[in-house]
Amino acid sequence: MKTILLTGITGFIGKNVAKRLYQNYQITAIVRPSTAVNRLSFFENKVKFVEIDLTDIKTLKTFLDKNKFDYIVHIGALRGGRKFSKEDYHKANVFSTEQLVLNAMKNDSKLLFCSSVGVFGAIPLELPANNLSPRQEDNYYHKTKIISEAIIQKYVLSGKLNAYILRPAIVYGSGDFGFPYTLIKLIEKKLLVFPNKPFRIHMTHIELITDAFVKALESECISGKQWIIADEVPVLFSNLVDFISNKIHHKDYPRNRRIEPFWFELGIKVSRFFKNELWVSRFELISKNWFYDVKEANEDLHLKHFTTIPSFKTVIDWYKIEKN
Repeated sequence: MKTILLTGITGFIGKNVAKRLYQNYQITAIVRPSTAVNRLSFFENKVKFVEIDLTDIKTLKTFLDKNKFDYIVHIGALRGGRKFSKEDYHKANVFSTEQLVLNAMKNDSKLLFCSSVGVFGAIPLELPANNLSPRQEDNYYHKTKIISEAIIQKYVLSGKLNAYILRPAIVYGSGDFGFPYTLIKLIEKKLLVFPNKPFRIHMTHIELITDAFVKALESECISGKQWIIADEVPVLFSNLVDFISNKIHHKDYPRNRRIEPFWFELGIKVSRFFKNELWVSRFELISKNWFYDVKEANEDLHLKHFTTIPSFKTVIDWYKIEKN
């Protein structure tokens, strides 16, 4: 049985990827020493756990020097909007990636790196964003992903590394408490306010990104491939809001919750003035276009096709169960 070193198994994407892989691969997963046991209970006796914080580069290097794997699936990272120092972000997201790259080269392992469409910025400068679109270091999390991708491509170009980069958009599915959950909650309480103009957003079904990782493992595409992973087409934000509202309140969302775009532009300016990256992204994500070109990923990996409406219903159904 082939071996995989996996980071990020306690996260939403990592957990679902591991559930697809553990029966066919021998998985060793790196987890933080403080990880609660219940977060790992599903994988008991199915996955070998190694307690290493990704900011602890010395311990990570010592472990890697003594081990080799057929594949390295690097999903773990400190996500944006959290209260960590830039030093910790850099250690966990950049230095750890470099150590995994070096181990992959040493042992001729295939590396899969989970990056983010955030490398194009929260709001891309070009639509639909594609692999050649301008990068934007609009927050430190995005900057670390850009740097990590550059490290990987540097070694790929040297001919010494076999690696692929997968960039999911915001992921939705049962069990995640991120942006989709918050959106549903705001709509349920009728607290969501958004601009009275049409704009499109582009999200990723959890089964789509897991399918991409599974197929990328055995892919024979040339090293260095970069894939943007998102649903088949973007969706009008207002249509998604009405879809959610109809599933919860059995009617469209109130039209008086739509306001002039000026107020969102003001909110973005104020948030930037106070250097609050989290609030800048919150204002932007529900007021501007963000969508991507997914043709290359679909052609190379023959991925399943998902449309956000009606696929988003799975999150709404889970939300109803979770809040009761």
